[in-house]
Amino acid sequence: MKQIKLLRNHPDELLYGRSGFLWACLFLNKHMGQGTVPDTTIRAVANEIIKNGRALVKKGGSPLMYEWYGERYWGAAHGLAGIMNVLLDVELKPDEFEHVKGTLKYMINNCFPSGNYSTSEEDRKRDVLVHWCHGAPGIALTLVKAVKVFGDKEFLEAAINAAEVVWNRGLLKRVGICHGISGNAYLFLSLYQLTGNMEFLYKAKAFTCFLLDRAHKLISAGEMHGGDSPYSMFEGMGGMTYLFLDMIDPSKARFPAYEL
Repeated sequence: MKQIKLLRNHPDELLYGRSGFLWACLFLNKHMGQGTVPDTTIRAVANEIIKNGRALVKKGGSPLMYEWYGERYWGAAHGLAGIMNVLLDVELKPDEFEHVKGTLKYMINNCFPSGNYSTSEEDRKRDVLVHWCHGAPGIALTLVKAVKVFGDKEFLEAAINAAEVVWNRGLLKRVGICHGISGNAYLFLSLYQLTGNMEFLYKAKAFTCFLLDRAHKLISAGEMHGGDSPYSMFEGMGGMTYLFLDMIDPSKARFPAYEL
């Protein structure tokens, strides 16, 4: 593989930035064999992400922080949760792992009383969104991974608290995985795989059955939104279909382009 030239003005977030590229490298190595993407490439990208995260740190704040279009997001798509999710799969130095761990604990310590999470540092008073991209579902998926990496019960408790928010408020008016019901169902599947607790599998099935039984009718009636790109993976039917396929064997389900 040719040497990767890192663009200095490129974002670090998951959907359009370095973290997404890094996740793709890790995905290739998992499914095509270690070394498909050289460790030097992975380390170079991780170094840049860590360096940029440290540069935006403010006293008393998160150990790592990032901006996307001038806003310091928390969620999976553009912010802290997505970036930390990818870094948890990288072989980091001890101090870097501590910064990742500290960043996640910062988010837990500053979540809403409801158990939901802010969209960004700039918007920490509006407890509104319960999406994979912004809010409890995507952040909790990262916390589930943190349980596996760090073995810290605080992360498990926070993920379960977030799952309660998703159960109570996550039956949304869209079908996709980014900001719809399909994406929210994956948190229950991830917790089921981690804990073996059948309650989480039941909740995943409840969300999936709602989509299977009612989504098409509600979209046709104008009571649900089929997505701006209705057949796409992240907004529309593509993601919902992916969830249906994953429900054939819930023990192997993985949120696409997020869980390795």
